[in-house]
Amino acid sequence: MSETATTSSTGSAKTPVDFWFDPLCPWAWMTSRWVLEVEKVRDIEVRWHVMSLAVLNEDRLDELPEQYAENMRPGGKSWGPVRIAIAAQQLYGNDVVGKLYTALGTRIHNEGMGVTNESIAAGLADAGLPAELIDYAEKDTYDTELRASHKEGIEKVGQDVGTPVIAVPGPDGEQIAFFGPVVTPAPKGEEAARLWDGTIAVASVPGFYELKRSRSKGPDFSNL
Repeated sequence: MSETATTSSTGSAKTPVDFWFDPLCPWAWMTSRWVLEVEKVRDIEVRWHVMSLAVLNEDRLDELPEQYAENMRPGGKSWGPVRIAIAAQQLYGNDVVGKLYTALGTRIHNEGMGVTNESIAAGLADAGLPAELIDYAEKDTYDTELRASHKEGIEKVGQDVGTPVIAVPGPDGEQIAFFGPVVTPAPKGEEAARLWDGTIAVASVPGFYELKRSRSKGPDFSNL
């Protein structure tokens, strides 16, 4: 994948930001809304990619809480949205992925519909995509491509993380990848910009790995 800056219609260079997500994850959803806010205040361009919590956790299901593990198992709720997203990407191109993610996430998270046939069908309609794409939720047609997309993101950052994974060009041209940031609610305006600047600063320091504190609240969708 190219890591060079892209050029907008106005001629200004934008830094490509590769973002790997699983539509099921509410924390990835919060981060995705933040990075879209950053697009408004910093010269970045987000490129969306699918990763899968089910693939990430398939070899450690016995270590997970039972309800979470049920979602990750074959036939569980985690598989449908990522399969539909990768099918949309394969059939209609990269440009539809972000639009579909926004549509699905709005229904699943903001509107509290969860992962249901109704929320997925509504998300497809909102994104202007064919209703028949929902059939791919139960198909392994593009599982090879799904696993490849997942692998591309996770190999940049390591196995002991989740979604989202964000990758940006570093000073030497190689991508710097990190998990998160995990934040709630999604910052707006200059607050979003400050968090972006700080995240990029620490991620670019050789040898920096982790900055963390305990979460005291759940995802807050009230400002989305």
